[in-house]
Amino acid sequence: MPWLRMMILLFGLIPAACIAADEFGSQPSLDLTGTWFGIASVIIFVLAYLTVMCEEFIHLRKSKPVMVAAGLIWTLVGIAYALNGDTETAEQAVKSNILEYAELLLFLLAAMTYINTMTERNIFKALRSWLVSKGYTLRTIFWLTGLLAFFISPVADNLTTALIMAAVIMAVGGDNKAFVGVSCINIVIAANAGGAYSPFGDITTLMVWQRGVVEFFEFFDIFIPSAINWLIPAVIMSFAVPKIQPEAMQEAIKIKQGGFIVIGLFVMTICLAVTMHNYLNLPPVLGMMTGLGILKIYGYFLRRDEISKMYPHIGGPEETRYNDKAKPFDIFISMRRAEWDTLMFFYGVVLCVGGLGTIGYLTHISHYIYIDLGPTTANTLVGILSAIVDNIPIMFAVLTMNPDMSHGQWLLVTMTAGVGGSLLSIGSAAGVALMGQARGVYTFFTHLKWSWAIALGYALSIYVHLIINAHLM
Repeated sequence: MPWLRMMILLFGLIPAACIAADEFGSQPSLDLTGTWFGIASVIIFVLAYLTVMCEEFIHLRKSKPVMVAAGLIWTLVGIAYALNGDTETAEQAVKSNILEYAELLLFLLAAMTYINTMTERNIFKALRSWLVSKGYTLRTIFWLTGLLAFFISPVADNLTTALIMAAVIMAVGGDNKAFVGVSCINIVIAANAGGAYSPFGDITTLMVWQRGVVEFFEFFDIFIPSAINWLIPAVIMSFAVPKIQPEAMQEAIKIKQGGFIVIGLFVMTICLAVTMHNYLNLPPVLGMMTGLGILKIYGYFLRRDEISKMYPHIGGPEETRYNDKAKPFDIFISMRRAEWDTLMFFYGVVLCVGGLGTIGYLTHISHYIYIDLGPTTANTLVGILSAIVDNIPIMFAVLTMNPDMSHGQWLLVTMTAGVGGSLLSIGSAAGVALMGQARGVYTFFTHLKWSWAIALGYALSIYVHLIINAHLM
């Protein structure tokens, strides 16, 4: 096609020496970084992400701009490859990204359904009421909520955990803004640190596990560094919490029927996912979806039992057997309450970053930060950057770049991407959510006041990891 070659050379859209091999072992691909296609893609992604960062002010859900950006970026990639006579590479690349997203989507949907079901069964409300009714001192509540956030977030994810513990803080603290503010900071740090040593604690750790970079039990190698990341600032901030004992609140909430069985099924589902992945080399999502199916079957019997107890003498179609105030259990309500905006945001991010990687930007970035700066410095910067930019695109970019580094370095970047967001209130989903829940009390500047202590914990956690896991470096 002589006319096509002439068009390419005339407009300079694709350089003559555009075929470049990826330094980290991937297949040769077009280097479009210096073309209008690449530059336009970067501009689109930056504009989309700036819109995401302004979500709190413009009230446009974060998934919308990145989904549009993903479509535009891949359109540009497709045109660029087509002009070069390659109609297969872009197709295979985007299919690979979509497949990876599909696995994570189904995994997260199963986990979110379980969490929403436990919420509907009053599991978390019962935990909150138990804490509130004990009459502990404010400092004890400070430590208890932090400790629970650190150990619950590896299973229930850091966002859900932070919201639950913050509800306790606000119920106990009342008008004591100083206590509520510093306790919210403590919860954010603890939830993020706890989520870092478990595949279920954060989307970034889940991505690392599903890629097979770090095995399930290997995450516990960063348990101590993650604990240091929380404990150092917690000890410092605890001196700002008075030992006064507020009046105990009598709030008795009963766990609904089947609540403890749901917890057991969730634990079984996690074990099933881990077993399938570790011993059968099957994707973890298969175990999670199987567990979701078991939950749905149990939900069927639970629903029938609740209907028979609520309305034993009423006949007719099931839809007429209950009113809005007393509805029996419905598993599909739990599924509808999944964080769909987050899931769709994740779709946009995966495809945007995948598109930029296909263009060639990730190869250049990886060469600079992982070869020129070194992996330890690079992985430390990844955590700092995640305090400003969401850690999901950052971690997906690192996984896509797939730099050649030791197992200890992969553990390091897993930890820093998870805990780095604690440096600022806007650096993690937990922090952003708590700013909304404790509006006017826990703010950006409230958090910033203690950022020096959080940074100290961040630095020491990296130092401890480099010492205790030196044999993995």
